[in-house]
Amino acid sequence: MRQLAILYPVFALAAWTLAVLMLIPIIRVRAGRRREIVADDFKYGEAPSVPKYVSIPNRNYMNLLELPMLFYVVCLLLMMTAGASNLAVALAWAYVALRVVHSLIHLTYNHVIHRLAVFALSNTALVGLWLLAFIHVASNASA
Repeated sequence: MRQLAILYPVFALAAWTLAVLMLIPIIRVRAGRRREIVADDFKYGEAPSVPKYVSIPNRNYMNLLELPMLFYVVCLLLMMTAGASNLAVALAWAYVALRVVHSLIHLTYNHVIHRLAVFALSNTALVGLWLLAFIHVASNASA
């Protein structure tokens, strides 16, 4: 049962990613009603004329689909190999919390240095998870 605890941060990050996804049409519809954008602005991605505040939720969503893929993989690896220690679960929760903070910074006041610092910390947690997974697998390879 303890191994399943690593899945709760996975569910949390997936839920956060879906919440950011839902923000995209809300922002776009609002901008469309204000006549700041038209449908053809998204025909080939995002036109340069799209206001930055309309682009940021989409960019943040893409961020949540990029590096977090390694998070999902390592969590499943840890669960499947019975390596989801208390430290691994704590690191997984730290990663999720830092990714949420990163998103909140990006979606609100968007201070690049603050965002970078949180991003770097989240990557440190992710590297820690991969190191734990490697050590767990390597130590059990001879068994």
